[in-house]
Amino acid sequence: MLEGKRAFITGGTRGIGAAICNVFAREGADVAFNYNASDDLAAETVAKVKEHGRRAESYKISVTDRLGLKKMTRELVEKWGGIDVLVNNAAINRGDNFATTTDRAWDEVISTNVGSLFAVTKPIYKQMIRQRKGSILNITSIGALRALPTAVHYATSKAAMIGFTKCLSREAGTFGVKVNAIAAGIFDTDLAQALPDRLLQMHDLWVSAGRLGRPEELAEYAAFMVSDRNSFMTGEVVIVDGGTIT
Repeated sequence: MLEGKRAFITGGTRGIGAAICNVFAREGADVAFNYNASDDLAAETVAKVKEHGRRAESYKISVTDRLGLKKMTRELVEKWGGIDVLVNNAAINRGDNFATTTDRAWDEVISTNVGSLFAVTKPIYKQMIRQRKGSILNITSIGALRALPTAVHYATSKAAMIGFTKCLSREAGTFGVKVNAIAAGIFDTDLAQALPDRLLQMHDLWVSAGRLGRPEELAEYAAFMVSDRNSFMTGEVVIVDGGTIT
């Protein structure tokens, strides 16, 4: 499905990001990713990509490091000749009530989850414009669309990602670049464990599937969304959440 594609995924060492790296490689893509801390987990992701016979590159760099990400993009384009797919997956959350949210927690979540959209996407998008093709997929959250008891700063940041997706898709279409998003439900990841206990306890009652999602389930759909098979969708937000009851 992704044979010959060159993909960059943010947050490729854990949860959904690691699953996307693995599934994309299985489907024929070369995979590069960034990570913040764990060299061991990064090495595991690289090894899994290479097991599928694909090229792999890892970069220990923050998704808010604008200068570093510009340099990384230049290096990757020089090495691979271009980038065809970008997945903005990396995000953080804090289990805060709005009344007790600190200035630091608010700034940290908004800076990471919203600021990274500009820092990561702009240099990669510019080279997609030059090659007149590309697909950008943003992993947002069902919490941006439903009144769920998740943290307000997290829901705000993920709602911003939806606006980013829709507006950029209009501009990008001129250059043959698609921009879409997946609104993810609650998946069995480290990020989910940062959610309030009351939300996790009630989750199985709220969703038709009656369980947390598995990261690879989202990754399978992500692979289709960035593939050439998905040729007539842009500016769209697709919900993958096990069937939230509203």
